[in-house]
Amino acid sequence: MKIKALSLLSGGLDSTLATKLVYDLGIDLEAIYFYTIFCTCNRGGNGCGFHARKITQELNIPLKIVNTSEEYLTIVESPRYGYGSNLNPCIDCRIFIFKKAKEYMKECGARFIITGEVLGERPMSQNLRSLRLIEKEAGLEGLVLRPLSAKLLEPTIPEREGWVDRERLLAIQGRSRKPQIELAQEWGINDYPCPSGGCLLTDPIFSQRVKDLLVHKELDLENVKLLRFGRYFRLSPKLKLVIGRNGEDNQKLLNSALSTDLILQVIETPGPVALARGEETDNFIEEICHKVVNYADKVEGGVKVLLKRKEPYREEIKIIFR
Repeated sequence: MKIKALSLLSGGLDSTLATKLVYDLGIDLEAIYFYTIFCTCNRGGNGCGFHARKITQELNIPLKIVNTSEEYLTIVESPRYGYGSNLNPCIDCRIFIFKKAKEYMKECGARFIITGEVLGERPMSQNLRSLRLIEKEAGLEGLVLRPLSAKLLEPTIPEREGWVDRERLLAIQGRSRKPQIELAQEWGINDYPCPSGGCLLTDPIFSQRVKDLLVHKELDLENVKLLRFGRYFRLSPKLKLVIGRNGEDNQKLLNSALSTDLILQVIETPGPVALARGEETDNFIEEICHKVVNYADKVEGGVKVLLKRKEPYREEIKIIFR
């Protein structure tokens, strides 16, 4: 009977190479893909887990996809080990994922975990101290095999027990991606996403928007959705406005609207859709209408803005001059 391992597969280059390497060693593999509302994997329009699905289909191994968005918000709110250069709680994130993977190991019968982590590639979470800390906190000491850097690390249980041949593992380290790219070319792996980190919390502008939600105690999934597109404005402690930048943004705002949100739409001339969420203030309508028409084409006779909301019901047209 083959020894089974669980691959933490993001679909990026490193995890793809690690999965392929261990697969070629004859290990029985299953992959698991964790995603949150902060992942960037859908920027190409293919959907979350697209590359992970593609790889597992090519290798003919099972893939489990897990949405951890709701739970993950508590980590972003208060990470025990702090943030990276922006609002990325990298160490707490890895501990969280490893704990989730450990739970699934029991369910699927896996004996150990493999990851695409490379020693020294990410300064916060992939140094030797952090790798050891994450394993310990997750209760997985000795059970995390990192095939790309294994020869630079202490032998894991799978290596000591002879489940995998340590001599066939690698000794990649550092931030350069050149060794991985060369290996991908050698193995005929050409379709993989760019190494952008995969997490919106590493983006300075997006992180500032998340901080705004944290400061105003509004961090929830519905509000985070609004941060992913458009121009974002905080108008008062309990009121925010998002204005679309293009047709795609406009449609996403319409799709994201709650019944209590106020939608503003420039009509009869090119212009954006906007969404206002929160408690109305004095001169609220005039202020947000003027902000919206600033991004509309200028026309004689003023710009028409349609305002509509389901609860409480409202529908009217304002003519705004500028």
